[in-house]
Amino acid sequence: MRTRYQRWMHDWEYRLTTRDTNRVVRPLDWGLDCIHLWPCINGEANAAADVEQYLLELNRQIIADSDTFYAHRTPSDFRLEKLPPALFAKRSEDNWNVPAADFGSHLHSKDARLCLRFTSPVKTPHEANNIVTAQWFPANGRKAVIVMPQWNADGDSHNGLCRIFNFLGIAALRLSMPYHDVRMPAELQRADYACSSNIARTIDATRQAVLDARACIDWLELQGYTQIGIMGTSLGSCYAFITAAHEPRITACAYNHASTYFGDVVWTGQSTRHIRQGLEGVLDQDRLRALWAGISPMSYFDQYQRFEKKSLVVYATYDLTFLPEFSKQVVAEFQRRKLNFKVSILPCGHYTTGETPYKFLDAFYLSRFLSSAF
Repeated sequence: MRTRYQRWMHDWEYRLTTRDTNRVVRPLDWGLDCIHLWPCINGEANAAADVEQYLLELNRQIIADSDTFYAHRTPSDFRLEKLPPALFAKRSEDNWNVPAADFGSHLHSKDARLCLRFTSPVKTPHEANNIVTAQWFPANGRKAVIVMPQWNADGDSHNGLCRIFNFLGIAALRLSMPYHDVRMPAELQRADYACSSNIARTIDATRQAVLDARACIDWLELQGYTQIGIMGTSLGSCYAFITAAHEPRITACAYNHASTYFGDVVWTGQSTRHIRQGLEGVLDQDRLRALWAGISPMSYFDQYQRFEKKSLVVYATYDLTFLPEFSKQVVAEFQRRKLNFKVSILPCGHYTTGETPYKFLDAFYLSRFLSSAF
């Protein structure tokens, strides 16, 4: 019976991961043009040297001094703005880079979304990506959570979960991650610049996500919130873990799909097969793991252990994107270090977590944990 259920679940997962027809296979790009503003860079990158070895050394430096690499500067332009729902839909040629002012009276409608906006501490060549947008779901009290959705999430994803948190008395900042929804450059249909065969740009996007989340905590503190948590799904889970490892103000962490090394997920995952296709023949799994060690949760358990916090690890039994064997290694590391954590296991896969009835079970696990963790 279990084998039949597993086969049915894997078939469902495969259908969901192949429904998108706009995945682009891009060749390997070392991305040295993305590293010049990193704090570990001393002068210009030496492109004449062995580029792979150069990036491997940078990863070692990032991990050794991650507090510097993931340090942030509090933005000076925090503001609350109302934005129309159309701006958060999956992007199309009709709404690329449309200024908010052009929506006129729509900004005053009851459907307008209240958003925290500010300039990202990380500057990229894409102006749309340099303005952080986080939909704000306020609640009375002193509890707040930063919500970081999955890779390629549109602007509506996780909003329902934020409203559940509100019902429980927890305010929520739903962060639009780098290169996603309102931050997506005009030339893209997917958030490819957040995770791709461009090695350094993927690292830079991760650093940006972490610094953006830490800046959101600054704003929450300014509003009087004293109990702050973070919740991430899939790629957002990776971002959330690295943020929590470097942020002592976070006391509750929920990782909705968790894994070990960024490179292992990309190499083995069903949803990132097009990225692997662009890398194969030049890199292998072990080399990719090392090149992205600086953005991998497994590299930061020592840092994570420094600050007292409660954690929840959620994984799915039939996940073809974050393989269960990796999630179990995360759980084992939490156990080995005797950290304060809980585990919830979903009887589905990665993509099917967002389908009925599993999305309700997942929301129950997450909301139950956060309501009791503060």
